[in-house]
Amino acid sequence: MSVMQTPEGRIDIRQLSIVLGQGREAFEAVQGLDCQIEAGQFVCILGPSGCGKSTLLGALAGHLSANTGSLKVDGHTVSGPSPQRGMVFQHHTLFPWRTVRDNVAFGLKMRGIGKAERHRAADDILALVGLDGFAERWPDQLSGGMQQRVEIARVLINRPRLLLMDEPFGALDALTRLSMQELLLDIWTRIRTTVVFVTHDIDEALFLADRVLVMSARPGRIIEDLHLDFHRPRTSELVTSTEFVRLKRHCLDLLRHDNDRPLPRLNPLGLPPENPLPRFAL
Repeated sequence: MSVMQTPEGRIDIRQLSIVLGQGREAFEAVQGLDCQIEAGQFVCILGPSGCGKSTLLGALAGHLSANTGSLKVDGHTVSGPSPQRGMVFQHHTLFPWRTVRDNVAFGLKMRGIGKAERHRAADDILALVGLDGFAERWPDQLSGGMQQRVEIARVLINRPRLLLMDEPFGALDALTRLSMQELLLDIWTRIRTTVVFVTHDIDEALFLADRVLVMSARPGRIIEDLHLDFHRPRTSELVTSTEFVRLKRHCLDLLRHDNDRPLPRLNPLGLPPENPLPRFAL
């Protein structure tokens, strides 16, 4: 099959801050994020639970708006959801009443693509994710790993500029998780779309990424930008290498040190007193 080749998918984040909730329930989820991600990079966002990783991903998907700062993809401000920014969640969102093929082809159906064409496209993507022969199955007939493959295929069929992944393998057992990581890297080497992958697992981040952006405890800030030089293709032997273990220890030290700092208190408006932000209705 022909595969996607695109230089698109550059992300430009400038002093991005996002407040969630209203009034006394409001809190600053991320604060002053500032980074650029080049088209085709595989970037992992690493941080403790509740640090704003998923908030950042939601903003990239267009589901959340900035309070301050800017977020652009290929020079255009992100102002709402788009099939060009596909999201894969930890738990699949497949339609149980549709076959695997029809689940994958659903986005094309919504765009008015004819049945024969969208089914051909779905079969091509299913082959890419290693699910030849499963097109007529129902989601509940598949294992958890296979369901996530279908979920990835359903996003990829739209040929997105960004593939946004929110701990997509977090619910899988260890062996299935490793298999899915290797599969994802194989797919990425073929399509070379920009991947932003959220995880709190250090091994996963170091194994997958070109870059690891380490975030602090809430409000999430980028406290380290690690550029990884591990050769590709990557295999499971990498996780026992000296450099991998050194970087893992470094990430652990970063996260442990940052978790020792107290969370900032919010004033009655729900805003941090040391860095007030304008109120806006969510």
